Amino acid sequence: MALFTFNDDSYSLGNIREVDTRKITILVKSDKDLRKARVGQLVTVQLSGATECWLIGLIDKVIKAVVAQPMALETQEGDSDEVDAFEDSVVNTVKITLMGAARWNAAEQKYKFSRSLDHVPEIDSTCYVLKDAHLEEFMRVISECGDGEHSLELGSYKLNENARAYVDGNKLFQRHAALLGSTGSGKSWTVASILERSSQLPSSNLVVFDLHGEYKELSYAKQLRIPGPDEVDVDDQSLLFLPYWLLNSEEIQSLFVDRSEFSAHNQVVVVQDAITEQKKAFLQDNHRTDLLQSFTLDSPIPYSLDEVIGKLKYLNEEKVEGARGLKNGPFNGEFSRLLVRMASRLNDRRYGFLFNSPNKYNQYDSLAMIAEKVMSFGDQKQSIKVIDFSEVPADILPVIIGLVARIIYQVQFWTDPESRRPVAFVCDEAHLYLPRREGNPVERRAVEAFEKIAKEGRKYGVALMIVSQRPSDVSTTILSQCNNIISLRLTNADDQATVRKLLPESLESLLEALPIMDVGEAMVVGDSVLLPSRIKITPPNEKPLSATIDFWSRWQEDVTNPEFALAVENMRRQNRTKQKQ
Repeated sequence: MALFTFNDDSYSLGNIREVDTRKITILVKSDKDLRKARVGQLVTVQLSGATECWLIGLIDKVIKAVVAQPMALETQEGDSDEVDAFEDSVVNTVKITLMGAARWNAAEQKYKFSRSLDHVPEIDSTCYVLKDAHLEEFMRVISECGDGEHSLELGSYKLNENARAYVDGNKLFQRHAALLGSTGSGKSWTVASILERSSQLPSSNLVVFDLHGEYKELSYAKQLRIPGPDEVDVDDQSLLFLPYWLLNSEEIQSLFVDRSEFSAHNQVVVVQDAITEQKKAFLQDNHRTDLLQSFTLDSPIPYSLDEVIGKLKYLNEEKVEGARGLKNGPFNGEFSRLLVRMASRLNDRRYGFLFNSPNKYNQYDSLAMIAEKVMSFGDQKQSIKVIDFSEVPADILPVIIGLVARIIYQVQFWTDPESRRPVAFVCDEAHLYLPRREGNPVERRAVEAFEKIAKEGRKYGVALMIVSQRPSDVSTTILSQCNNIISLRLTNADDQATVRKLLPESLESLLEALPIMDVGEAMVVGDSVLLPSRIKITPPNEKPLSATIDFWSRWQEDVTNPEFALAVENMRRQNRTKQKQ
């Protein structure tokens, strides 16, 4: 059976005059036919001799050109002078990119759309515009192509708002995804919409890195929070302490060691030796001598940081016997600045979640407790985990987010494959901690952790969804691993160029619409979607706390002054929660 039946000329656009792999050019005979063409509109060409295969294309450009052609002139007999004469003629052409083919599937007894192209159309084949009932029929084919069990509904197609737009949920997370868009374009709504639909699955497992507390009121999510200064309520299950012994050697160095110092190498070596000694002592004190042969410097084993500092102080002040009496030891005075930096960190209450965590977080089995808190699933309140990092100091934010991601990845890596459940990271505001150009060791540690996940996470069931308003500032290595792009409005030229590099050349024309799309509209391209398209995202039922403030409207209200004293106290306490009266 034929997918399309064009009974009159109202759908005919013209005939093919040029074919080049995925690009074709249509010669349009009249201005009336040319007016049928719209940039971004779908067209179709039936393969010659294949009644059950229709090629689908997207109009890139509509051209009406005036061309000068030689003109035939009559000359008088015996006149030997050649006369060059030309006349203007109009040539109407339409440039089209082939997007795929709709083929009859005998086994399923229906048409299915595929982006693969086994054949190209013949010269002079007729091209038809898809509109009205024909467009609805094709969009129905697109909607039915997805496996309903694995389909994630995002919204509706802009080409036909009656047709629901789906992406393949498996491929969206298997191949990583990037959700990009300028501020105010609808990123947070899109994230919330994906989270809301994911939460309806029996055992979905997503971890949201929330930097501004935008998702802290989602009722279907398990809310976790990195505690602020002086928050030591061990019974508050929403608090997530991250004791310092979870940091690997590179991360601990990024917090304490200044690589520009002349003695930096000695500082690193001695700190590593001291930490190794303390981890060994912890294992011996807890009767875990079976691990003494296998543990390493980076093994997540508790140790006493006070003992490490004590050894550094001893070496920094050490005196040894010399030929003429006491003299300075080999490291005397080498660690003075290091000790000052360490004391400054430890005494800063903003870092309490690292250095002043409750005793139960410094036990041998506490890592399993932390992993269960951030990775558990199974009921609706456990499927989506939102971790609020809004009170983490900005200077160590990248390494802390990288620490959480690394812990989850490593636990996932060492989990038995048969019981391993996939987990996806939603990296909100990724440009703040995954920068393209790492400016300091703290940022480098975070980028390294996420680059490893981007490259290898797929094999162990760890996926990334990078969310950013400045894709040009995000690590190119991480973005290059994202095979699914959901791009909302982007107005910055550098950001548009970054997205353009992520897509094949045949789809560049789609990006021309990025600066002019409406709020909540997204260009969806990648392995998870059959037809690269503009989609109107369905707003979530539960909105994130990201709405843009209406300045002019609020200024028209008659209101009283806010509680400045409370705001100042919150600033001093580094905590935005209201104090108990």
